Amino acid sequence: MLTPLPTRPRVALQAVSRISIVASRYNPEFVDPMVEKALAEIRAIEPEAQTEVFYAPGAFEIPFLAKQLIDRRKPNAVLCIGVVLQGETAHADLIAASVSDTLCHLSVDSATPMINAVLLLRDPSQASERCLGDAKNRGIEAARAAIEVLRAAKAITAR
Repeated sequence: MLTPLPTRPRVALQAVSRISIVASRYNPEFVDPMVEKALAEIRAIEPEAQTEVFYAPGAFEIPFLAKQLIDRRKPNAVLCIGVVLQGETAHADLIAASVSDTLCHLSVDSATPMINAVLLLRDPSQASERCLGDAKNRGIEAARAAIEVLRAAKAITAR
């Protein structure tokens, strides 16, 4: 069941986060609207946040670029955005599992939130529902998650 988006975190005019996005060039009709919505949501919640977008050829290359960003640019969080559509073989499952596992390890090992919005979807209809529009756009959800986890981490380290 597709759940609605979580509520928007409160607007913070003072916060200055550095948030990078790594997005797949594959399936741009679904990925690009998620990137656009993520950027708009970050600007709405933290207008002073610094954002930058980098593109990977496909979903599989996203973790590599995320690691490069962490090592060289040191963002506060990285949103990883992509769409992997199921085909007739297990290839999509393997890609999605590899990306998810690597992003999880990278997040923990680097102490940098990796927001996984690399979606494994059945078909274009399912992708449309999750990637287009505002009601259930997973780009918006990823932006909200990044800001919430950064705020929670800051609260933990403030004590």
